[in-house]
Amino acid sequence: MAKKKKAIWEWKIVGRAIWDALLKLNPHKMMGNPVMFVVEIGSVITTALLFKGGSAFKFNLQITLWLWFTVLFANFAEAMAEGRGKAQADTLRKARAETIANRILPDGKTEQVPSSKLRSGDVVMVSASEFIPSDGEILEGVASVDESAITGESAPVIREAGGDRSAVTGGTRVLSDWLKIKITSNPGETFLDRMIALVEGAERQKTPNEIALNILLAGLTIIFLLAVVTLQPFAIYSGSPQTVFVLVSLLVCLIPTTIGGLLSAIGIAGMDRLVQHNVLAMSGRAVEAAGDVNTLLLDKTGTITLGNRQAAEFVSAPGITAAQMADAAQLSSLADETPEGRSIVVLAKERYGLRGRDLAAHEAQFIPFTAQTRMSGVNLDGREIRKGAVDAISKYLSEHGTGLPKEVQSAVETIARSGGTPLVVAENRRALGVIHLKDIVKGGMKDRFDQLRAMGIKTVMITGDNPLTAAAIAREAGVDDFLAEATPKDKMDLIRNEQKQGKLVAMTGDGTNDAPALAQADVGVAMNTGTQAAKEAGNMVDLDSNPTKLIEVVEIGKQLLMTRGALTTFSISNDVAKYFAIIPAMFAGTFPVLNALNIMGLQTPQSAVLSAVIFNALIIIALIPLALRGVKYRPMGAAALLRRNLWIYGFGGIVVPFVGIKLIDMVITRAGMA
Repeated sequence: MAKKKKAIWEWKIVGRAIWDALLKLNPHKMMGNPVMFVVEIGSVITTALLFKGGSAFKFNLQITLWLWFTVLFANFAEAMAEGRGKAQADTLRKARAETIANRILPDGKTEQVPSSKLRSGDVVMVSASEFIPSDGEILEGVASVDESAITGESAPVIREAGGDRSAVTGGTRVLSDWLKIKITSNPGETFLDRMIALVEGAERQKTPNEIALNILLAGLTIIFLLAVVTLQPFAIYSGSPQTVFVLVSLLVCLIPTTIGGLLSAIGIAGMDRLVQHNVLAMSGRAVEAAGDVNTLLLDKTGTITLGNRQAAEFVSAPGITAAQMADAAQLSSLADETPEGRSIVVLAKERYGLRGRDLAAHEAQFIPFTAQTRMSGVNLDGREIRKGAVDAISKYLSEHGTGLPKEVQSAVETIARSGGTPLVVAENRRALGVIHLKDIVKGGMKDRFDQLRAMGIKTVMITGDNPLTAAAIAREAGVDDFLAEATPKDKMDLIRNEQKQGKLVAMTGDGTNDAPALAQADVGVAMNTGTQAAKEAGNMVDLDSNPTKLIEVVEIGKQLLMTRGALTTFSISNDVAKYFAIIPAMFAGTFPVLNALNIMGLQTPQSAVLSAVIFNALIIIALIPLALRGVKYRPMGAAALLRRNLWIYGFGGIVVPFVGIKLIDMVITRAGMA
């Protein structure tokens, strides 16, 4: 599941797609695409008539060949989109090799069985260098696991019993220690099996929007079919009867073959773009819903903030220099391996040039942090330094006859009001000052939220912090709203309230307590490191377990909807040029006044019809890269986006065919093809 962006025209995929395009000519498969099915029927009819011979054989042969090319190009577009998924599925299959599992029997003994014999509820033991035989939940143990076969990331991850990192995936490998695992899936139902089926398109179902558009295209096809059928009696009456080849050409050029040929490829490519971001969508409906999301719920810790509070400032007490305060804070944190402790050491080094010192010669005695004392520190060279929570240090000082100065108490209150966490540092029973710990908002998050706001999406931060701290972080991050002291029920209530207002909601989560909200949300992105319950509740799984990726998911969903809408607009618009090419060619001989419609100055009726049919086929191939890559997304309001796309794909859809058909007409006329 490498994240490297694939080139559109990879020869291995192209070769496979050419063969698949031929296989898709099966009428049973073509019936799923009503527009192209009509084109195939027309191709069969012209082919049958071609073998009967007759006049204008050269013209009829070219029409027949280009009609078949139109069908094949449409099949090729779909096969190209599927081929990218099949290539990824082939890579995943390599990780699904049969392995031998150590199944634990009820009497405590173990037996070796093939992984295909394991059933849900079985318990297995997996040691270092062994592959995990199937999906499961860790019952005992902690180990580092190589999940590169699934995520594409070479760095191992830690999996352990209990908590939100207890789920393991079949096909991954234990690198150290051991794990006792309860199997949670049957053969053929593992996460890897579902991934393979989804990425290669075997389980892709048409989305509601795609079905609705197919119905519209089928309706337009029927209307134009009736129009063409009734046109021949009029042509006979007017003294200019048309051949079946011309009538079929007119029908194929009138119906929306461009979007009909690319529609399936657009949907498959949308899911493929998610896979390239290491996100697995369980259905195309989820991708579409992401494009229509109105409200985005984001967890604070690890999503909006870095996940651990960092030292941001040293506030010294009266009579204490900032350098003295930083020196004592750093000394008290040298043995503190927590992220907060390390950040204090780094801040002292960056602000005051204080570097870690060798304390072995000083016989330093470190005081470890405990839940009872809620403080830590160091004794060396007659210095007794302590660092800890405000109430813990205050109690420590009062026991020795001192207390916190008013200035220090004021600094503590100021930091708390701003949403930060104050830690007090004391030396020799005297308060030196306060360390300001704060949640660090990830770089660029404010800009990202501004972009979402421009898209009309409301952002809500969810946190277990108190309202004061939550408000400070929400203000700094730039989210529209926040939910403080959130419980699972609070998340559910928030989602339901938004949905009652007709809004679509997206959220991310990894724990069992997130499962109800993930199931309730229209787009629920579960972290791959999370519990099995979370992954089953969501309709997407992020293999990288990066909560901020929810923003990319929304953008990809919008890109899918934009691409489908843009190419539908282009397809319907470029039919206008074909009308001006074929209608004058059919009736200008009988009604000379129609020559006024030949604004492209096409040479002959035959060249006009042939040019339109050739352009109709070639435009499908020309638009395949756009269908696979998607229309470039830019955050802007719906009205501005509509105007932009109407100009580019609406007006452009009219202009491009005029130019293209004229150029083709010039080429085939000079080449004597018509």
